[in-house]
Amino acid sequence: MAHQMEVSHHAPEEEHPTSTGINNRKLLMWVFLSSDCLFFGSLIATYMVYRGQSLVGPYPVDIIDVPITTISTFVLLCSSFAMVRALAATNEDRQGGIIFWLLMTAFLGSIFIGFQVYEFNLFREEGLRIDTNLFGTTFFTLTGFHGAHVTLGIVWLLALAWIARKGRLGPKTALDVELAGLYWHFVDIVWIVIFTLIYLIGGFDTGPAGDPSLVPHSITGFLGLI
Repeated sequence: MAHQMEVSHHAPEEEHPTSTGINNRKLLMWVFLSSDCLFFGSLIATYMVYRGQSLVGPYPVDIIDVPITTISTFVLLCSSFAMVRALAATNEDRQGGIIFWLLMTAFLGSIFIGFQVYEFNLFREEGLRIDTNLFGTTFFTLTGFHGAHVTLGIVWLLALAWIARKGRLGPKTALDVELAGLYWHFVDIVWIVIFTLIYLIGGFDTGPAGDPSLVPHSITGFLGLI
């Protein structure tokens, strides 16, 4: 009886229930992601409001390289699959699988960041900086904050892999990996929206004084990748 009372006494501390029936850590993560939706939503809305209003170049059609960014987007989407496998390995208590898939997710995320660094440097060499025009300001702010989120996720994943090496990740602590997975999938979804609006829709904008003849050339380059 005393043992049962002790178990029932500690169970609420382990489960951390809320009035919604959701674990309080998971609920807190959902609240954070919801606030982050508003944050990215405001940045995306700002980009769309000022889209095509730059008075000086370079304009999106001059520098946006859709094929290269398509590759980096594919890499980031693959990292979501690796994150799913990491959680599955955690629930199955496969220590080797946990470490491998966490590191694989972090590795794919690092490749994405590498593509972004390359793109930023290329744009800078072609004359686009954050203070060049409205396009540069909104583009670097939006994609830069997303890159910071990905970088934070990579650090989180590496920390989890280090914890897994000590044997402290398993079915009982699967929530730790699940929360990281929620964050990572959110970052991926946000990038899909950014990629669609900035690269696929806005990537061929010529600006007020742009040369419309450049648009078909850019579209042809993108279709050539497909």
